[in-house]
Amino acid sequence: MNERTTQKIKKQYYEEGTSPLTDTEWDALYEDNKTVGYKSSGDVKHLFRLLSLQKTFSLEELEMWRKQFDSICVRTPKLDGSAISVQYKGGRLDIAATRGDGKVGIDITEKARFLVPEEICIAGAVQIDGEVVVPKGFANARNYAAGSLNLKDINAYRERLYDLCFIAYDLKCREHIEQSNTWTQLMGTLSREGFKTVTDQGLSDVYPTDGEVYRVNNLSEWRAHGSTSHHPRGSMAFKIQKEGVETTLLDVVWQVGKSGVVSPVAVLDPVEIDGANVSKATLHNIQYIRDLNLELGCRVEVIRSGEIIPRVVRRLDEK
Repeated sequence: MNERTTQKIKKQYYEEGTSPLTDTEWDALYEDNKTVGYKSSGDVKHLFRLLSLQKTFSLEELEMWRKQFDSICVRTPKLDGSAISVQYKGGRLDIAATRGDGKVGIDITEKARFLVPEEICIAGAVQIDGEVVVPKGFANARNYAAGSLNLKDINAYRERLYDLCFIAYDLKCREHIEQSNTWTQLMGTLSREGFKTVTDQGLSDVYPTDGEVYRVNNLSEWRAHGSTSHHPRGSMAFKIQKEGVETTLLDVVWQVGKSGVVSPVAVLDPVEIDGANVSKATLHNIQYIRDLNLELGCRVEVIRSGEIIPRVVRRLDEK
């Protein structure tokens, strides 16, 4: 895909609320949204960086990670929406922005006013991070949420408000928040200010999730472990490997990745996986194809792996 096409798709995804790609296809091209790269005239800087989370599919790896810490870890749903930050100054809503590259995002302040309180009782410069989500049932939930936030027509955005909800997962400020020694206390503070938070009951029954988040509850210990350039060391996302779906392998095409490596891609009889229409999946390399004994026309099992990139995991009609 050339740069001109890439920028057009990013513009559709982030500003116009439409895209030719499903969430699955978007993740396959732009893993973890770290290569977003789309810039608009409304870019603003976050007060605090919006880092990603380190992830695992292994319970053993999760347990090894948890043993590093002295205090307890809390578990919350990993919501599958569009991350934003909301900044308050002197208790009043100042600016809101999409995640962007974690340092700079697109200004969505006028749209955030419909989703968050205009005033809070917390002094100083405050940043509240969270996810804008839509209820289960939307085929491309994250696409819909991100696109809604970046619609240029405010009236078109207001027509979608019934579907959108902001759910907070962090509170950051340069000043000490009185009586907040733990992250759950911070969430309690946000609840009293009128926010929904990831500690609320029943969220996973209403909104799409793609795993669970574990976080060191003691704020001093969480901060003491610091972060990498990519993620905080005191938090971990446990991704749940979902059951695969059966379909037919129609063809295999070869594509050149960003690093110049040529890899095979399965062309599939379109199948729905978790609300997304999947027609392509990774095959890694030629040896992977040989190990699975794949042939055109064979029946295969497909899952959404890693950053929900579709992957063929086995052949189903072996003789």
